[in-house]
Amino acid sequence: MLVAERSLPYDILVIALGSISNDFGTTGVKDNCIFLDSPKQARRFHNEMLNLFLKFTSNANDDKEKVNIAIVGGGATGVELSAELHNAVKQLHSYGFDGLDNQALNVTLVEAGERILPALPPRISATAHQELTNIGVRVLTKTMVTEAKPGGLHTKEGEFIEADLMVWAAGIKAPDAMKEIAGLETNRINQLVVEPTLQTTRDPNTYAIGDCASCLQPSGSVVPPRAQAAHQMATRCYHNILAQLNGQALKPYVYKDHGSLVSLSKFSTGGSLMGNLMRGSVMVEGRIARAVYISLYRMHQIALHGYTKTGLMMLVGGINRVIRPRLKMH
Repeated sequence: MLVAERSLPYDILVIALGSISNDFGTTGVKDNCIFLDSPKQARRFHNEMLNLFLKFTSNANDDKEKVNIAIVGGGATGVELSAELHNAVKQLHSYGFDGLDNQALNVTLVEAGERILPALPPRISATAHQELTNIGVRVLTKTMVTEAKPGGLHTKEGEFIEADLMVWAAGIKAPDAMKEIAGLETNRINQLVVEPTLQTTRDPNTYAIGDCASCLQPSGSVVPPRAQAAHQMATRCYHNILAQLNGQALKPYVYKDHGSLVSLSKFSTGGSLMGNLMRGSVMVEGRIARAVYISLYRMHQIALHGYTKTGLMMLVGGINRVIRPRLKMH
């Protein structure tokens, strides 16, 4: 503990603790799968992946099997990671990892739902599915994992998916410490239930935004745990706090879907734009989608750091692409 326990008085509290991976109580997941909730966990995955590849190439004269990696969850995280692994293999081969190529890598992406990328339109989902298949990823839909063991995953259908490295990216929940915190109402995944104004149901002076908040929309749907939703919530929360302090009426938060994009590393990019702001969605793929994907990332940086710092980060990033290796080996 860095500091002693203490109390901090407040008039208005905003809770924005985000979310963590939800293993849904699946046996063995916590002990055998890697989550990607923090930089520490991402570094662990990075190190274990490199160790696997190094072990594979060091046994060049042996009769060796493929490097088996399983990813559970066909959302954006799982899909993008599946593609990036194949790109990483190509980069590692240029570093002298002899015998390591896409034929030596066996990536299995497991999704319990009907299709991968359920938040995107079916056309984009089908395109991503086909692209992943083309680069060698085995995509399993309508497949539920029932147990994770040191050597792989058991599915409800009775299949055992061999895996040397397993990543769990299937669903989210609010941190366990959030459940009924301070007597506030929470749902089954520990999210704070909020009014349309983003005030918690049992305390008007406590707001919750982002992934740790459960906000019901007029349509009956719940605001999805997405970055654009958290950004919008923060803006509405700010204005509602000012209104509360000034004795004015608070306005409800209404989620506006501006669309989604998914990047399949260097292989492809696709998604939909505008969402419910238009009658239907505008589909974008290929280089146009890639340009929009990067632009949205820059807009996010500008919102956090401002134009000057973002410009400097772009300059440094451009220089690093020339002088630094494409893949970190540590």
